[in-house]
Amino acid sequence: MKHSLVPSNEIILHVVELGEGPPVLFCHGFPDTWRGWRRQMEAVAAAGYRAISIDMRGYGRSSAPEDPALYTPLHTVGDLVGLLDALKLSTVTLVGHDFGASVAWNAAMMRPDRFHAVFGLSVPYRPRGEKSFLQTLGEAGRTDFYMFSRMRPEADHIWANARTTYPANLYWSSAAPAPDERWTLFNRDLPKYRQLPATLPDWINPQDLEDTIADFERTGFHGALNYYRSIQLGFDLLAPFKGKRVEQPSFFLVGEADTLSQLGGASAAEELRHSLPGLVGETTLPGVGHWPQLEAAAATNAFLLDFLRQVDRMQKTP
Repeated sequence: MKHSLVPSNEIILHVVELGEGPPVLFCHGFPDTWRGWRRQMEAVAAAGYRAISIDMRGYGRSSAPEDPALYTPLHTVGDLVGLLDALKLSTVTLVGHDFGASVAWNAAMMRPDRFHAVFGLSVPYRPRGEKSFLQTLGEAGRTDFYMFSRMRPEADHIWANARTTYPANLYWSSAAPAPDERWTLFNRDLPKYRQLPATLPDWINPQDLEDTIADFERTGFHGALNYYRSIQLGFDLLAPFKGKRVEQPSFFLVGEADTLSQLGGASAAEELRHSLPGLVGETTLPGVGHWPQLEAAAATNAFLLDFLRQVDRMQKTP
């Protein structure tokens, strides 16, 4: 792995690269770092691609502005455009998970000239509508939705003990616990900070776990939590892109046990195809929760590599 610190969009991004060939840029979500993509980086590099994974702004060795207003889609997409300029890349394929998926979808939507394909995990693309989903939830009195608690100032302190909060978030939102013990979107009786089992699943690599905990012990969670605090502002700033779809080749992958996939309701699949005219495939992985790139790395890699090869063929076809 080649590590570098790259100036982009008035901040510094920690960039990790592996392999040579067509570039594939990985964007992680909450709470994660570049390291969450290590298995995918190794797979795409071995297949002849240049894997590029970054600490998103607010994480790891990248800059972490204090102001939540500096974490909108205009800032995060600007980071990616600046990174491409710094690396002298005209365009890349994006891979994103969780908040990183939102960044990837928005980047493809706003700058199709720089991002020619998107592989999204867990969080689907939905064009900007009249109201944000947080406004809709608030008006319905659903202030128990977990995102509201992560916006509050005290969230920094609640999350501060990374040795507890990071592995607990990883485990309880996965498919490893029994269904009646998993964290869910609205059930406050199943907090994420419960005691972990004595033995963690083998998909949680001990060294990756220790390294990521050390990252959050050094940085804290303020920058990471700012992604939640900027959601409504980001929605407001995307008004010029209201209703805009992502036309490029795309793929969506989600774990069957990932409760975030329930937000779209019964019409989610139909809405996905409408929002992504270039959709070449979608899949739901059985027995997988919110972390398919970890819980089912081999299956995720297989779908990703197949998508990358499809994109290659499309680009070669006149």
